[in-house]
Amino acid sequence: MSNIWVGRKVRLRGVEADDWEGFRALAEDTVDVRNADLVEPPRSAEGFRAWTAERAGRAPGGEAFRLVVETLTDQTFAGSVTVGDTDTRAGRFKTGIEITRAQRGKGYAREAVELTLTYMFAERRFNKCEVEIHAFNDASLALHRSLGFIEEGRLRQHEFFAGAYHDLVLMGLTADEHWATHPRPPVRS
Repeated sequence: MSNIWVGRKVRLRGVEADDWEGFRALAEDTVDVRNADLVEPPRSAEGFRAWTAERAGRAPGGEAFRLVVETLTDQTFAGSVTVGDTDTRAGRFKTGIEITRAQRGKGYAREAVELTLTYMFAERRFNKCEVEIHAFNDASLALHRSLGFIEEGRLRQHEFFAGAYHDLVLMGLTADEHWATHPRPPVRS
């Protein structure tokens, strides 16, 4: 792999102001209402343009970031991957993945998470990745299990939205577990 941000199917890149329609598609059809205390009213097109433009203007890197998942075949916006809640002392971080409905089932989420894990474990020296997944999100649970994540706990009736309380499944993956099934990035000379 010559570029840590490029896989066989997708590349991860910074947010561009023109990505607002992709983010609107994610907001409209996402299965996993992550980190929401309530379902919000619809946002205007201008609201999405402003939100995306602000993110596009942020400096790269930092402790928390969001990257766009873009297909290699036709440079289509396929979703986004986030890193946050980093704890450099303990060596932990959280990640999340969202793929637009039209791009699901094509392996884009898997590859985007793998690229993110490789970056965080190989370049940022973190030791553990944690994810929080709603118990009803079978696709995300299956994806993370297939990547080697282990269920570490369940917060029962932890979040309320869409008229009901929902369990939150806590999963984790250590760097050693990741490297046991993935090659380390090559050193370039």
